[in-house]
Amino acid sequence: MGATVALQKAFVPKFGLDLAGGTTVTLTPVMANGKTPSQESLDRAVTIIRQRVNGTGISDAQVAKSNDNIVIQIPGAGRDEALRLVSTTAELRMRQVLAVAAATNQPAQVPTAAPTPSGSAAATTPAATSKASTPARESGAPNGNASPAGRALSKALTAPSPEPSTSTRATTHRRAGAGTARANHRAKASPSAAPSPTPTAAPQDTGDPLAGQDTSGIDPALLAEFRTIDCTAKNRGQGAVDDPNKQIVACSDDGSARYILDKAAVQGTEISGAQSGTDPTTGEWIVQVDFKSKGATQFADITRRITSLPAPRNQLANVLDGVVIVAPTIEEAIPGGSARISGSFTQTTATELADQLKYGALPLKFQQSSVVSVSSTLGQDQLNGGLIAGALGLIVVMIYLLLYYRGLGLIGIASLCVATVFTYLTVDVLSHNAGFRLSLPHIIGLVVSIGITADSFIVYFERIRDEIKEGHRTLRSAVEVAWRRARRTILVADAVMFIAAVVLFFLAVGDVAGFAFAMGLTTLIDIVVVFLFTKPLMSLMARLRFFSKGHKLSGLDAERMGRTSPAEQTLQEA
Repeated sequence: MGATVALQKAFVPKFGLDLAGGTTVTLTPVMANGKTPSQESLDRAVTIIRQRVNGTGISDAQVAKSNDNIVIQIPGAGRDEALRLVSTTAELRMRQVLAVAAATNQPAQVPTAAPTPSGSAAATTPAATSKASTPARESGAPNGNASPAGRALSKALTAPSPEPSTSTRATTHRRAGAGTARANHRAKASPSAAPSPTPTAAPQDTGDPLAGQDTSGIDPALLAEFRTIDCTAKNRGQGAVDDPNKQIVACSDDGSARYILDKAAVQGTEISGAQSGTDPTTGEWIVQVDFKSKGATQFADITRRITSLPAPRNQLANVLDGVVIVAPTIEEAIPGGSARISGSFTQTTATELADQLKYGALPLKFQQSSVVSVSSTLGQDQLNGGLIAGALGLIVVMIYLLLYYRGLGLIGIASLCVATVFTYLTVDVLSHNAGFRLSLPHIIGLVVSIGITADSFIVYFERIRDEIKEGHRTLRSAVEVAWRRARRTILVADAVMFIAAVVLFFLAVGDVAGFAFAMGLTTLIDIVVVFLFTKPLMSLMARLRFFSKGHKLSGLDAERMGRTSPAEQTLQEA
């Protein structure tokens, strides 16, 4: 462990919220009818949010109810990503796309002499690419965006199938990156692409983001909102309350597009599971989504209904808390209760999307009612107090060992020092490699463990004295016989302590669980130190005349042992 610490150059463990400062987020449920949420719904929400927080790898984060609110404490600085994941309360809905455009209005463009629309015109008028299709659908059709802009990644929604010829490829865009040659509503047309079969340059002159798109069946109020909304990264936000029975205007999660979406076709509660993995044939990262019985029927119905519609109405948006996270094009009905999202995923983005889908069935809608940062100065004061308490505890135990055991006390002090260093290295390695964060309850548990460690070698020392007092043992033989008898007592005592720590850890939460973890960890370290250091060192010291002849300062002298003359003679035979 020392080598690991040295190689990583990580000599100080990471601290928890109460020692290093951090962020406390309070989530308040938003009820459409203004009623008070049920405790059952709150408990379920706490469980799901805790799973999502733990999934980010954050140690020592706390998720708990406070009246009708949920309070989340996240330690450390630089936790913007974790806060985003926590705040995304994962109310998932699948909605048909009715209209789509760039994130914000673009200046009106004058069409060029080229038969293809300009890049900015295509971005403001998604209809410019609505007639283009993927090779899996119309491989011989002209493609007006054969060279899409590199600011968006393509995604695909397919029905799981081992045969490539029967799989359904579909594309959408989610995050900035390199594009592909497949058609997409966010892709710009390339000046070198083949002429588009559908002339769309004329509507560009209006500067209307809905020019050239079918707006039938859309609420006029939504059309007005769509024309004015700004979905750039600075202005968009998650957590908008949306009615599943109404059409909505939503932004993409990367801030590159805005949508008008139909009523919810499938609710997130109908998703039974989601897993990320790699495609065995292509090696690319995918997300497998499975539906419950009702959800499978709903998903098959919506994919069957929109597959033959013109773009963008053949897209099915996955909306998480009012934000579109992915909107694949549906090219054929997908029955069977399973679907696969593929495209330019990385392991991180695929896992994140799977977690959002899997943990997305929250029974309540939440908004951030407060975000409070804990002062690192206050945390430093508590850390100093904990370190002082630990140092005082060590000093008091060492003084006791020297006064009562004298020379033997030096062996006990050496054992305490080794246990302290071993514990520090263990905490440091866990901190930098396993997401562990040292908090005040952990420090309390470590301070209490000083007594556990001292108790082990005190049991051993007293057993050695008992063997010597019997008057028929040399010190070297007394050390070995005493060890065989003492180690059983040590193991039983440590086992009881460890079982108590495990039970407390799994039954308790928050600070109490942190205390139990520290106590269990130091109990294991105590066994290692006593078996691999204290006992071998005692066997070595028994060979020295200072101890074997019963020096007055050894702690094994005749006066202290209360030996009779035969016992003294036995000791001198060593």
